[in-house]
Amino acid sequence: MAAESARPTLRCLREDLGLALPPVNRPLDEIDHPLIRKAAERFADPDTPQERIRAIDDQVLFKVKVQRWRGAVWVEADLPWLVAGGQREDGSPDDFYAALESSATAARARYNDEHAPPLTTSTYTGHLLPGREDDLRFRAEDAARAERRLRPIVHDLVRASLLDGHEHAVMLDGAALGIHVQADSGHETYVAIRIIGSVPKRLAATIVSMVPGCEPGAWMSDYAMPERPMAPEEQIWSNLMDPTEAAKLLDTDP
Repeated sequence: MAAESARPTLRCLREDLGLALPPVNRPLDEIDHPLIRKAAERFADPDTPQERIRAIDDQVLFKVKVQRWRGAVWVEADLPWLVAGGQREDGSPDDFYAALESSATAARARYNDEHAPPLTTSTYTGHLLPGREDDLRFRAEDAARAERRLRPIVHDLVRASLLDGHEHAVMLDGAALGIHVQADSGHETYVAIRIIGSVPKRLAATIVSMVPGCEPGAWMSDYAMPERPMAPEEQIWSNLMDPTEAAKLLDTDP
């Protein structure tokens, strides 16, 4: 059913689970909470049968249960969202699924008082679904994930070029990324980065920012790599690298 790991909405995280919003470099689907872990487990395999919450009829919500925790999951394309959660209280008005139905029924009444035409469903859960704030958080996490993935790649290319003085390259999401470092013993170290293929400007800026020992504002567009002319559709940037930082990188285990 899902290719992405289940994640809570920000409202669910704060209000239902009582958790603080972590830094953007900690994805919400990786938060160590039994209900989030169970949702991720339940929706990891598209062949796993799911139990629908029948009392909710305006959206398709599925049950997720672990220990005394109960939750409701809504699937957007291939991304499962934990949109509500709470504790189980069998036989009491505080039972999670009974409370969810009651809340959704009341929300439907409020919605119909304020909107036309009225809803014909028995419930309304639109306010529980992910919104703009959730989308912004998801995009920010994507950027943070890309940065975590890119940094070791960039450092490996710089390290390899420092060791043999030649250009080293990898394919990166359909684009070719190459780095060539020329070290002059005891003097300045020159570094050139080239990309062939379409990449967002923000990604190119992120890549150059990951080269250690370079002044961020000193990167310049260039017209050739150190040992060859510019290739068709190639973008090249160059800078000077602090030899001390270059030495530190060589001393760091890849």
